[in-house]
Amino acid sequence: MRDAPASARLVEDFANTLDVHLDTDALTTPARLADWLRERGLLDRPRRVTAEDHALGLALRAGIRERLGSHVGDEPDAAVLAAADAALGRLTVCVTVEGAARPADGLPPVRQALARLAIAWNELVTTGEHVRLKRCAEHTCAEAFWDVSKNRSRRWCSMSVCGNRVKARRHSARQKGVGGA
Repeated sequence: MRDAPASARLVEDFANTLDVHLDTDALTTPARLADWLRERGLLDRPRRVTAEDHALGLALRAGIRERLGSHVGDEPDAAVLAAADAALGRLTVCVTVEGAARPADGLPPVRQALARLAIAWNELVTTGEHVRLKRCAEHTCAEAFWDVSKNRSRRWCSMSVCGNRVKARRHSARQKGVGGA
């Protein structure tokens, strides 16, 4: 069993600020995004988040969630991925010869925080570990989770909840098909 690295825990937490099952969003306002970033140590003190920064954060989250869904077989929406890439283009990052990445000098604090999220995602992609971070294949849930299975085949955040729901629906559909013919 492989524990999630810090970068995966951060990205997973960010992706899960949108809860499909409960129909809640922890980042509905710029102020809530600022609070979330500060609570995770990405901002050193309370900062004002502009509407543009808020939009960048939401686009980044949407793109990451879209990509996580592709790890369980969902077809990603190209427009959502393009919007996330455009947001990433606004979050300048510097890379050292040693391979360390950091937000670019002169980037405002909120954009630095968002750039740190981008760096965390990039670390996962660069190492290939991003395929372990998935969005639950049960679309009424869609929670991001770290796949600890040896062969990276897990599809649901919880086999006992989401996996059983899917399997029960499939079983019911088969029974109706057999009995209804």
